[in-house]
Amino acid sequence: MPAVTGLPAPGGTSPDKERRGGLDRVLSFIERAGNALPNPIVLFAGLFVLLAAVSTALALAGVSVTVPGTDDTKPIGGLLTGEGLRWLLENLIPNFATFPPIGAVLVLMMVVGLAEKTGLLETAMRATLARVPRAVLPYAVAIIASQAHMMSDVGAIVLPPLAALVFRSAGRHPVAGLIGGFACVTAGYAAGFTIGSLDALYVGITQQAASVLPAAEGLHIHVLINYFFTAASSVVLGLLGGFLISRVLEPRLGTYQAAGDETQGEGLTLTPVQRRGLAVTCAVVGVYLAAVLALWLPPGAPLRGEGGAFVPSPVLTGVVPVLFGAFLLAGLTYGFTVKKLTGTEDVVTAMTDSVKNMSGYIVMMFFAAQVIAVFTWSNLGVLLAVKAAALFNSIGVTGFWAIIAFVLLASCLNLVILSGSALWSLVGPVFIPAFMLMDMSPALSQAAFRIGDSATGAVTPMNPYLLLVLAMVREYEPEARLGTVISRLAIFVVPFLVVWLAILGIFYGLDLPLGPGAHIGVR
Repeated sequence: MPAVTGLPAPGGTSPDKERRGGLDRVLSFIERAGNALPNPIVLFAGLFVLLAAVSTALALAGVSVTVPGTDDTKPIGGLLTGEGLRWLLENLIPNFATFPPIGAVLVLMMVVGLAEKTGLLETAMRATLARVPRAVLPYAVAIIASQAHMMSDVGAIVLPPLAALVFRSAGRHPVAGLIGGFACVTAGYAAGFTIGSLDALYVGITQQAASVLPAAEGLHIHVLINYFFTAASSVVLGLLGGFLISRVLEPRLGTYQAAGDETQGEGLTLTPVQRRGLAVTCAVVGVYLAAVLALWLPPGAPLRGEGGAFVPSPVLTGVVPVLFGAFLLAGLTYGFTVKKLTGTEDVVTAMTDSVKNMSGYIVMMFFAAQVIAVFTWSNLGVLLAVKAAALFNSIGVTGFWAIIAFVLLASCLNLVILSGSALWSLVGPVFIPAFMLMDMSPALSQAAFRIGDSATGAVTPMNPYLLLVLAMVREYEPEARLGTVISRLAIFVVPFLVVWLAILGIFYGLDLPLGPGAHIGVR
């Protein structure tokens, strides 16, 4: 991503000084409150100390938690006890080295950076924009982002900087594309008319949780039980996301004028060399992807899953290496074709520079990894989820109000338990049987969980990709802080939550199937 500085255009209005209406005052308050937070590294260090104290106090008090539906009782582990200190000494480095976002971010940033520095990404975006009206860009970005769960967490890494390039090339504010792209990837993460590993994870947990009741024997629980719902949601949320980017987010950012940006004013016309480079690159990457599909799609193919399964499979679980190969081939092919690369030294330099820019992110991830590891090891996450679920179960609400309450509960828990599979495995065994006894199918419970598991993920400091977005935003706005990013992302949370619930309400009210053979009620 080019290191350029966003400046207010002459005569334009600075977004920091512009204050309009009630919504702007709320977002400004969120920004000030967020900016009052300490540096993310200090924030995670403080959370680590707090977790150590709380877990130790609960452990000394003999607190334990029983996972609903099982006889498995988990004691709370105290970090400052002998056992906790031994665990910390043995796992401090593994906590960081095995933290999932680290590997995915660094591996992809190497090759995405290569593709960017050769000019491939911008050329591809300019070629795409040549046929897309400028006014449609926010909607195109949002709809594509709503399909990103097919790539697992990779979408949160790749799509935002690409969206920033798209907006910048079209003369729109790149930060609007970056923030909007990330918001739609995260807040609409469990939507989409594509199928990925997330769907397989959800349905596996759903099937196991539903099996405790005899009524589950007549239900067909499969990977597509939410397909109609998620497909419809991705279109509606895409349109909503595009509206929010264009009509709410971008106006607050002011007019963008990049200092020293040579692409400004050039339009979207490609040179003959760029066209040739893009054509050759498309051909090479097309052959590569065809080879991957040939090793995956046919019956008996080596990249099929266990028992010949299409989903899950090594291709879906290993999407990062697949994308690494695609971006590497693309960057090398385009770079050498247009002569941006002249030798192996240029390749190494481009990839190395891309990783150098991530040094601050790596330091933050060290502390974030420790906090999340302690939260998991101590069983505080299990305790929080079980207590919250028990409280909800005692309220006695029924019908769609119960679904709404469950979505809100999942949204709150998602602020501290970011792993969708972990959270679903904790609350699913409680709420799936409870809702089945209220004549609501496991497919409905899973659809409701998708909403809660997505909507608030963009604004929680526990989301490691939030820090990555902050680093990206700082390349355009060096003075941006965490509160700045959170306040802009907050624009999307409530509208996505309300509209997505309304979509589910339509399915519920009209008794529409959520997927093939997946009804609202237990039948």
